[in-house]
Amino acid sequence: MTTYLIIGNGAAGNAAEENIRKFDKEGKIVMFSKEDRPFYYVPALPEYVAGDKQADKIIIHPRSWYDQHRIDLHLATAVTKITTAGKLVETDKGSFAFDKLLLATGGQAYIPPIKGADSPKVFTLKTLADADRIKAAAAQAKTAVLIGGGLLGLEAGNGLRQRGLKIIVVEFFPRLLPRQMDPAGAAILQSQMEDMGFSFHLGATTEEIVAGPAGLQVCLKGGEKISGELVLISAGVRPDLSLAQALGLEFDKGVKVDDTMKTSRDDIYAAGDLIEHRGRVYGIWPAALEQGKVAGAAMAGQAAKYEGTLASNVLKVVGIDLVAAGDIDADGKLEAIVHQDKAKKTYRKLVIQDNSLVGAILLGDIRGSAEIQLAIKEQKDISRLKKDLAQADFNFKRL
Repeated sequence: MTTYLIIGNGAAGNAAEENIRKFDKEGKIVMFSKEDRPFYYVPALPEYVAGDKQADKIIIHPRSWYDQHRIDLHLATAVTKITTAGKLVETDKGSFAFDKLLLATGGQAYIPPIKGADSPKVFTLKTLADADRIKAAAAQAKTAVLIGGGLLGLEAGNGLRQRGLKIIVVEFFPRLLPRQMDPAGAAILQSQMEDMGFSFHLGATTEEIVAGPAGLQVCLKGGEKISGELVLISAGVRPDLSLAQALGLEFDKGVKVDDTMKTSRDDIYAAGDLIEHRGRVYGIWPAALEQGKVAGAAMAGQAAKYEGTLASNVLKVVGIDLVAAGDIDADGKLEAIVHQDKAKKTYRKLVIQDNSLVGAILLGDIRGSAEIQLAIKEQKDISRLKKDLAQADFNFKRL
C-alpha cells in the first residue's frame, strides 16, 4: 500500500487527493495544513470581507468530506523538516513516513519594501484569518487605502466599500489591472469605478506608511500624503519556497516541475502557486486545480501530462462585468477588433495573430466569453470569420 503525503490544503492539494483516491482506492493519504479550517474558496474572500458570504458558505470540502474519502487531515499543523533519505516528514505534532510526497504550499502575499508596512493596521488578504482581521479593523474605520490596483485588490477594496468605507487606490502602474487591461479599456473601467466612489492615484509609488493617533498616512514619492484608518496591500503573490529550498529542489521563479508535476527529486511532486512549469508561474486558481489533478494522477501511477492553462481572469465586482483572457496586447502590436462605447462603459477587444484568436478583453459586455476563451485555448483558425467578427451582432456560437 502506497502512502501519499500532501503538504498544503488549497486548490492544488485537494485536486491531487481527489485524483489519488480515484486511481488508488487503498492508498493512505495524509494531508497537512497550516490553517485551522478545511479547504475553502479563496477567490470568495472579498465577498466574505463585504459580509455577502459567511465562512461556512465558502468551505468547499467540510471535515466530513475528508473522512468520507479516508484522508487523514491535520489542520493547524506546521511542517518543520523533510528527510528525503528516510522519506520522513516532521511536523510540530509528530513524524510521518511517505512513499510519494506533494508540495502544495502555495504562495505568500508579497509585501513591497515599504517602511512602516509592519504596522498593525496594515493588512494583506490571502486567508480567512486575514479576512477576519480586516473585518475587525474595518468596523472602526471610515477610509481604507489600497496599495495595488490588481484584481484581488480591487475586489477586496470593493468589499470594504460595501461595508461603508471610502476607498483610495494607489497603483504603481499608470493604469488599473495592467495584466488584464490595455490603456483604453482601463480608462473606461476607472471611470466606472470612480462613479462607484473609488478614487485613484495611478503611476504612484508608496515610500512610507506612518502610524499616528488619528490613523495611518501613506506617503507617496513626490510628497503627497493619503490618510486612512487601515491600509490593504495587494501586490501579488510569491511562491513559498521555504520547504523546497530546504529539500534542495531545483527552482527559479518557482519550484521547477516537468509535465507530470515531478520535481528534481524522485517521488516528490509539486503543484499550484508554488511551481514553475515550462518557465511560467501562473498563480491562478484554475491552473492550481489542473496541476493538482495531474500531480495526483501521476503520483498514483497514471499517465498524465500538464500542457499549461489559459490565463483567464474575471473581475468580481457588483455592477461590473469583465473577462480578460490570453494575450491582451496592451502595447497594440497585434491585429485587433475593438468595439467601445464610453457612454455605456463597454469595451470589447479581440486580439488576432496568424488567423487565430490569442486574447480578449470584454468589459461591460461579456457576450460570447465562453466561446471566445475556447477558441483561444484551441487556437482555432478564424480566417473565414474575420470580417464577420467585426460586426457588433456577431453570433459567437459560430466560433
